[in-house]
Amino acid sequence: MSTALPLWAEILTAVFAVLGAAFAAVGSFGLVRLPTFFDRIHAPTLGATAGVWCITIATITYFSVQGYNLFLHAVLITLFVALTAPVTTIFLMRATLFRERQKGGAVPPAALSTASAPSDTGQPAGPRDR
Repeated sequence: MSTALPLWAEILTAVFAVLGAAFAAVGSFGLVRLPTFFDRIHAPTLGATAGVWCITIATITYFSVQGYNLFLHAVLITLFVALTAPVTTIFLMRATLFRERQKGGAVPPAALSTASAPSDTGQPAGPRDR
């Protein structure tokens, strides 16, 4: 026997579920559209983390209102994703940097090193370039 949720709970659940799906979609599009591995690695990690948090809020809202008590089991899943996604990203980045160094490729890639490279405009070099 299921009971109908109040309108505010249905709206809040729907908003967070759609927002979580949007974050996941943006992360997926970033994975497909960005040009290099070093650019692509961030989009799915950030999208997954933000998306999981939004889906968790939707889940907590729905099951807490439906069951008349606070439902916090979903927070465990979110904590595991929030802990493992950045660690996995770090391991992937280190492995890729190692492979690039073995191949003799540009490490760090040129797009990442332009912020610290000295400019040809006559400006003095930054503290890292001296």
